[in-house]
Amino acid sequence: MSRTPSPAAGIAAALASRAEEVCRRYLPQGKKQGRYWVAGDVDGSPGRSLFVRLLPPGAPGKWSDAATGEHGDLLDLIRRRCAAPTLRAAMDEARAFLALPVPHLPGGGPLYDARESARRIWRSCRPIESGPAEAYLRARGITRFRFPSLRFHPALYHREADRRLPALVAAVTDTEGALHGVHRTWIDPDASAKAGVAPPRKALGRVFGRAVRFGIPGSTLLVGEGVETVLSIVTAAPRVPAAAALSAGSLGAFVPPEGVSCLIVARDNDPEGERAAERLAARCARAGVAARVIVSERGDFNDDLAALGAAVLAARLAPLFHFAGTKPW
Repeated sequence: MSRTPSPAAGIAAALASRAEEVCRRYLPQGKKQGRYWVAGDVDGSPGRSLFVRLLPPGAPGKWSDAATGEHGDLLDLIRRRCAAPTLRAAMDEARAFLALPVPHLPGGGPLYDARESARRIWRSCRPIESGPAEAYLRARGITRFRFPSLRFHPALYHREADRRLPALVAAVTDTEGALHGVHRTWIDPDASAKAGVAPPRKALGRVFGRAVRFGIPGSTLLVGEGVETVLSIVTAAPRVPAAAALSAGSLGAFVPPEGVSCLIVARDNDPEGERAAERLAARCARAGVAARVIVSERGDFNDDLAALGAAVLAARLAPLFHFAGTKPW
């Protein structure tokens, strides 16, 4: 008797049937060479270590990394590229790529939909002012935070800790403003610091390649990784529209909105941030968008803000914004 394929196997097969499209979306720095898509690694770095089979003979969609010995199918690849915490989250991302509907249970009820859960959380939030979320940001030196993309939840459930805590909640949207997910930072209200839960930050929904947005972009836009990293720059340069991609992988896949001709890429001071900024800058060059990369002196720009203060950080950033033709103050 033949077995019914699992939902994950079915999605992996659907991805394999569109293997080249998947590679162009999630490994944009790679290149097609014969029957393969060749890239540096699963993070999408330039190089020739990772091979994804596009056509038979052999199973399309299967990949292997000659340098690390890693291998898998395209669903595994998406899970790695998106830093999806669970297989279900990776399947949500894959379904979005494939434009597949959310499946339903036999009784007619829908299976878990991370994007709808994110929308419910967002609707239950309140303005950020005069509460633990504002105190948390101010304790980190951030004074520019009154944006529609940021809200506060007084008692948001943390599954791993099995408790409710205050949380800073950020809306993750596409270039059209549609909500695809939320990013949550749980807060210790007594210490104005991250709560002592693991992990203290979590994303929910289809967030890869999308962003938390601050201000309306014109011809210039700044993009970085974390919410607090980007808000630190906005604190020093309050007139600069910005976006937080939430992770190095998502930063590398960021798509500038239509009309942006100059992208300022603010990366963290680590190897992942460097690779992500290189990927994004290369994609911008191919699209005719000028890109300028700036790296924090310390771990990230919130570390710089805490060590230098807003005035010194602003002075350091000034030449960059003059390059972009933007008045940051």
